[in-house]
Amino acid sequence: MNNSRKQGFAFGKVNYRIMITGVLLIILGFILMSGGGSENPKMFNPEIFSFRRITLAPLFVLTGFATVMFAIMKKIKNT
Repeated sequence: MNNSRKQGFAFGKVNYRIMITGVLLIILGFILMSGGGSENPKMFNPEIFSFRRITLAPLFVLTGFATVMFAIMKKIKNT
């Protein structure tokens, strides 16, 4: 039995570019979440509850995951 279908990559260039963008958004979100610790472990630092760590960084991470899911679900156009 000879299969006449051409085997190729699962994703196209556009899918990979979108996926890389999503991964970069996730990494940026985790970088924004980092820090805020105190020099002295017995002293509380309220900086851990800043807008950047509580709101902005999780939005970046969730947007990144949604972008990666979109890249996986996007159909490639057959030419």
